[in-house]
Amino acid sequence: MYILGYDIGSSSVKAAIVDTETGHCIVSDFFPKSEAPIKSVSPGMAEQSPDDWWRYVKYVTASVLELSGIDPALIRAIGISYQMHGLVTLDKDMTPLRDAIIWCDSRGVPYGCRAISEMGDKVCMPRLLNKPGNFTATKLAWVKENEPELFKKIDKICLLGDYIAYKLTGKLATTMSGLSEMMLWDFADNTPARFMLDYFGFPESILPPLVPAFGDAGKVTAAVASELGLAEGTPVTYRAGDQPNNALSLGVLNAGEIAATAGTSGVVYGIIDKAGYDSLSRVNNFAHVNYSAEDPRIGILLCINGTGILNSWIKRNICPPGISYTAMNDLASRIPVGSDGVTVLPFGNGAERVLENQETGCSVHGINFNIHNQAHLLRAAQEGIVFSFMYGIEIMKSMGMKVDTIHAGNANMFLSPVFRETLASVSGATIRLYDTDGATGAAKGAGIGAGIYKSPSEAFRTLRLIDIVKPAADRIPYIEAYERWKRLLDGNKNR
Repeated sequence: MYILGYDIGSSSVKAAIVDTETGHCIVSDFFPKSEAPIKSVSPGMAEQSPDDWWRYVKYVTASVLELSGIDPALIRAIGISYQMHGLVTLDKDMTPLRDAIIWCDSRGVPYGCRAISEMGDKVCMPRLLNKPGNFTATKLAWVKENEPELFKKIDKICLLGDYIAYKLTGKLATTMSGLSEMMLWDFADNTPARFMLDYFGFPESILPPLVPAFGDAGKVTAAVASELGLAEGTPVTYRAGDQPNNALSLGVLNAGEIAATAGTSGVVYGIIDKAGYDSLSRVNNFAHVNYSAEDPRIGILLCINGTGILNSWIKRNICPPGISYTAMNDLASRIPVGSDGVTVLPFGNGAERVLENQETGCSVHGINFNIHNQAHLLRAAQEGIVFSFMYGIEIMKSMGMKVDTIHAGNANMFLSPVFRETLASVSGATIRLYDTDGATGAAKGAGIGAGIYKSPSEAFRTLRLIDIVKPAADRIPYIEAYERWKRLLDGNKNR
């Protein structure tokens, strides 16, 4: 038997087929091969077409089925991971009314600020565990105010993974975890956040029905089976946002466990077993995939928008044409810790939650034309990304989160020795690197939801440890470079 997982990212859609007996991914692929376009009609805006995601799903499904050579009827369940906090608007025919507003779009910020100012912390924080901020609900508020005729045509809103599940099954639904990432779940009442719907003037009917994160949420239709080459009736049994799913992929489900990823954006995601929040809402709190009111599992999410996208920007715009990321990492490793005084603040991909929704932009400091070169900038960029992680980790520690071990996939920025050694050394945490990814985790989530695995521990019993990275014996240079970075950040924020 096999299980199929999709990871719907902002750069590509990845698919993986996992053998349920061995727990190993037998084949995976992604599409498109170059980064998917993000439309930005003005600064701070970011949109993608839902039709493009579906087209990518079709291409990547055909590829993994051909590469594996398996009979599609042997795929027993499908799981979906997706980029979080997006907004898909659908009419009564379930047709998208506009391009989706995606996670790194900043237009919801003023609506979130207004909501917290008018409703107050005492209403929002205990019920949402966050300030309304720049999430799905506030993006919809922007649509209501700026595109009122389109807003009138909206029958349902959903997240990106919900839309792909609908395309597969013909059934639109979302999850409790999904509503929590929209800022439309009330943790106090354990219901959709009607006080938020009322405040923004959204009808409750605009929300899709709820289904569990794990469980049968519809089956592949005959038309889709013909279009994608899948077997009719294959159940979709799992969906989750990319960061809760990344945690699941790494076996992170219980209080005190921590996962990290550093793709286009960077995330540290830790689990607590009681409701809590940062008073400034610089980190976010969501219902984890295994949350229930009786046995709460809250994911504390630190998100930095400008991580891998900074590295790829440098590759495209500063490095010689054709250079590989491996070669970039090698150049960076030749420069000492602290980059001989060069410092990069990596916040060039929209408003940053950890900076209280400020949009400071990326900046480079300390360049001396006589001693610094391209390699200094490469190392300083990676250090700047790590230091933004550490800035958020300090906030998580203030909330009672212990950060002794970080679980991560052996991918993206974690492939860089400079990146992972700097993170281990500045945080003092041991990093455990595993051979897994979001699509494989989504497939195993589907196996849990379909009852193929009796428990998450059984699903991830074959998770393969690749490497262990311990802090440097001498952490002082890393800490000094971080303290310099923080001083520059403080000055940048106060301008």
